[in-house]
Amino acid sequence: MQTKSHLSRLIHDQAKKYGDREVLIYKDFGGSVWKSYSWNQFSDMVKKVSNALLNLGVKVQENLGIFSQNSVQYLFCDFGAWGVRAVTIPFYATSSEQQIQFMISDAKIRFLFVGEQEQYDKARRIFATCPTLERIIVFDKNVHISSLDLSSMYFDDFLKLGENYPRQTEVESLQAQASMDDIANILYTSGTTGDSKGVILTCGQYNAAMIANDKCVPVGENDRVLNFLPFTHIFEKGWKILCLTEGATLIVNTYPQEVQQSMKETHPTCMSSVPRFWEKVYMGVQEQIEKSGMAKRKLFRHAEAVGKKHNIDYISKGKRPPLLLHMEYEFLNKTVFSLVRKELGLENAHFFPTAGATVNPKVEEFVHSIGINMIVGYGLTESLATVSCNHLGKPYTVGGVGIPIEGIDIKISEEGEVLLKGPTITRGYYNREDLTKTAFTEDGYFKTGDSGYLKDGELFLKERIKDLFKTSNGKYIAPQMIESKLLVDKYIDQIAIIADQRKFVSALIIPVYSLLEEYAREHKIPFENRDQLCKDPQINQMMKERIDTLQQSLAHYEQIKRFTMLPNHFTMEKGELTNTLKIKRRVLNENYKKEIDAMYAE
Repeated sequence: MQTKSHLSRLIHDQAKKYGDREVLIYKDFGGSVWKSYSWNQFSDMVKKVSNALLNLGVKVQENLGIFSQNSVQYLFCDFGAWGVRAVTIPFYATSSEQQIQFMISDAKIRFLFVGEQEQYDKARRIFATCPTLERIIVFDKNVHISSLDLSSMYFDDFLKLGENYPRQTEVESLQAQASMDDIANILYTSGTTGDSKGVILTCGQYNAAMIANDKCVPVGENDRVLNFLPFTHIFEKGWKILCLTEGATLIVNTYPQEVQQSMKETHPTCMSSVPRFWEKVYMGVQEQIEKSGMAKRKLFRHAEAVGKKHNIDYISKGKRPPLLLHMEYEFLNKTVFSLVRKELGLENAHFFPTAGATVNPKVEEFVHSIGINMIVGYGLTESLATVSCNHLGKPYTVGGVGIPIEGIDIKISEEGEVLLKGPTITRGYYNREDLTKTAFTEDGYFKTGDSGYLKDGELFLKERIKDLFKTSNGKYIAPQMIESKLLVDKYIDQIAIIADQRKFVSALIIPVYSLLEEYAREHKIPFENRDQLCKDPQINQMMKERIDTLQQSLAHYEQIKRFTMLPNHFTMEKGELTNTLKIKRRVLNENYKKEIDAMYAE
C-alpha cells in the first residue's frame, strides 16, 4: 500500500514501516560489487544530510545543485534537501561547462554536489565565473581534489557535519512547516532549440502525481526496480519516487552503458526506459535469430507469430484468446520466450514503463509478443512526467499513449495541439515570466507543442508541432515519425530527417559501423577508413534497399529520396544532441550544411 507522505518525511515514514528491509542496491563509483542499504540506513543518511545542510547555512527554499550520474548519494541529497525545505536542481552528468555555468548563475546556487572527476573538473573550471558558488561537495572519494582548492570537500566529510543529528529539532520543525506549495525541484530542460529554461516542480505536484500514478501503475513492495535513465530526467525522477512510496527496492545503475549487464546481475522486475532501449533489444534479438540455424529461426518466427496473435490480436483488445491458441502460447512462452527473457536478465519481468519518444509499433508488438509488459505512456517535464499511460491488464492500442491519469484535463485545440490542465502541471518557468505567459492559454491550459487526438478515451500523438517540417511543395512532414520507422534497422544507429523548406525528404544517417564493416568484409568491399566505407556505392545501394523496404507504408512525399552516411556520431560536445539525446536540428543543419546542400544539388 502506498505511503502518502510529504517528500520531506517520506523516507523516514517508510523506515518506520519497513525497518531493516533492503531498499537500495548499488555499486560504488567505479566499483564492481553490489552493496545495499536498508530503509533504516536510508533514513539515517537522509537525516545526516539534512543536519549537515543546516550546519552549512542552507536556508528554506534555497537552490542546491546536483551534478552527477545516478548514485545513492544523489538520493540522500534529494531527500535530505527536501527534509529542510530546500530545492534541488539536477544537472545531467554530461552537461557542458557553459550549461552548468548558466544554471548555477540563473538559480544563484551556493552549494553544488558533484559525482566523479569529470564533473568536479568542470565545476572547478567555472567556479571563478559563478559569483554565488561557495562550495563543491564531491560524491566519489576517488576524485582528486586540487591541493589549491579550499572550496571543495568530500561527501564523507560533509556527512560528518550531520553526525549524531545536531540540528534534528530544527529539521523536524521545518518538516512540520513543509507545504505542498514548496518548490521541490527546478529542472532545466535543454530543449532542441533555444536556451535552457527551468521548470518549477512543487511538492504538491509530486504528491498529486504519486496519488494518480498509484491508481494505474501496479508497482509494489515486491518489485525490484532498476534505475536506467538519469535521475535528472523527470521520467526517472518521478518513477523513482513512486517506487519508493510503494516500498519497492531500487537498483541504482550508475553507468548507462552497463545497464544490460546490470539487468543480468540483478534480475529486475521493472525498469523505466525510452523507446531506443527496446529498439536495441529488438535489433539484438533479430540479429541473433538471423544468425541461427534454419530450424531455430523457423521455430522463433512461429513463436513470434503466435505471441503476436495471442497478446496483440486478443489480449490488447480485451478479448479472451481461443483455448488452443492460449495453450500453444503458454507452451512457447515457457520454452522459447523465457529463454529470451533470461538472456536479458528479465526472468521475473513484471512491467516496463516506456516514454520519451515515439515507440515504433513493430517494436511495441514484438516486446508484447515475447511476454514482456511494455507500458507506453506520454508526459513532459512540465507535467511532472505522466500525462497518460497504458494500464496493465486492460485493453490498449498499439501506437497509442494510453489513458489520461486521474486529475489531468486534456483538451485538443482547433490546431490539434494537446493542451493540459491539472494538479501535476507546472506553475511556470523559473525567472522567466515571459516564457510562462506564452506557455499557457488564456483559460489556463498548458500548451504541450504536441499534436494529437483522443479516441475512445485513449490519447494518440501525431507529431511535435514545433518539429513539423513543410516542404517547398507545401507538404507537411513529421520527422520523428519517419526516424522512428527507420531506427529499427540494425545498420542504423542515428538518423536525422531533413525536409524543412526543401523539395523532398533527405536524411543524415549514422550507421552501426561495426556491422557495416562486417558487411564490407563479407562482400569483399575494400575500405581504409569510415569515410571511405560510408561513401562506397555498393554499401549505399544496400542501405537504400533497406530504407525503401522500411518506408513502403509512407506517403510518396514522406519518403526519403536521398541520404548521406556520416563517418562520426552526432554528439553533445558538438552541440548536436540535448542531454536527453534528442537531435538539435538547427545545429545539425549548420554543422552539415555542405553534406545537406550536396543532396539537393541538381
